Amino acid sequence: MLGILDRYVFREVAKVFLAIVVVLTLIVVSLMFLRTLEEVNVGGLGVDVVFHFLGLQILRDLSSLLPPAFFLAMLVTLSRLSRDSELVAMNACGIGPPRLYRALLLLAIPVALLTGWIALVLQPDAAAGILAIRAQQSEQGAQIAGLQSGRFYVEEQGEVVVYIGEIDRQKSLGDVFILDRRGGNSRIIVSKGGQHRIEETTGDHIVTLIGGHRFDGNPGVGAFLIGDFAEYRIRIRGSGIRPQRNARRATTPTLDLLGSSALADRVELEHRLAAPLAILTLALLAIPLVDISPRQRTTGRLLLALLAYFSFFNLQRLAESWLESGVTPPWLGSLWYQFAILGMVYLVLLPESFWLKRLRDRLTSG
Repeated sequence: MLGILDRYVFREVAKVFLAIVVVLTLIVVSLMFLRTLEEVNVGGLGVDVVFHFLGLQILRDLSSLLPPAFFLAMLVTLSRLSRDSELVAMNACGIGPPRLYRALLLLAIPVALLTGWIALVLQPDAAAGILAIRAQQSEQGAQIAGLQSGRFYVEEQGEVVVYIGEIDRQKSLGDVFILDRRGGNSRIIVSKGGQHRIEETTGDHIVTLIGGHRFDGNPGVGAFLIGDFAEYRIRIRGSGIRPQRNARRATTPTLDLLGSSALADRVELEHRLAAPLAILTLALLAIPLVDISPRQRTTGRLLLALLAYFSFFNLQRLAESWLESGVTPPWLGSLWYQFAILGMVYLVLLPESFWLKRLRDRLTSG
């Protein structure tokens, strides 16, 4: 049964946690929405899939958002209780850190289960949906990437300008104009016709022009090179954001990862397990990082909290990279950083710990 104190701490942390999650989600959604609009603007994504694509991105990244939000919620709530002398009052009534650990873990366990469900079940499905949209947009690249008749298209941040007057059903091009300013030199290419294809290995656009004229030179300079060509080929980098190397691994169902002996699959599995485990680890970190009395100096513990926060999430990437590249042995895994940070914080705060003080009091009274 939950006591009055348990329900009080539970409720206070939950309110702050929900508020932080909402704020962080709005910030992340805004940034993702801007990046998605950029992809739409350059032709890498269709307008009809924008919101579905955005929702899948949010679902994919939600599990990595919950642990820092929960850690900040615990620190903010406990700091407020300390500032209002509520922790002092609790301590005077014989309610010390063990009871606070109990209250926080009562909230941390369901949050960890929710995070685990998102990371292990929903996240791979969301990643698979994103990859499917990418593949669909790639198949429609000739239409989405700007190959429509009678329009100008700007590629590679304005370095390449393409105009195509006509496109027939066989994707043959007619009345082609290209302005290529890459490399510091301007080249104008005009042609009566050509062909277009998308290179499967790179996603680049290959435009092959048959018969035309080329003008090389920079505006304001009298030296121009003019020539004719029988065939001219130009490569334009794909405008869409290509999937990362491990994108397909992120779509692998968790059960398949459990049955795999590949090191890369193990890294991906531990990456998904890191989020729910981090909820419990950070819950154990929060209490010693907050001073019970508001009269105590908090600068040292605040700096330690910031150091632990940034080290925790930065070491996660390093640990996974080290395991995959063979820097750390397979038996160590990639989750060791959570126990290392936990041990470091408790070791630094050991002289002021509740348990050591209690042991001293017993030895003194004995």
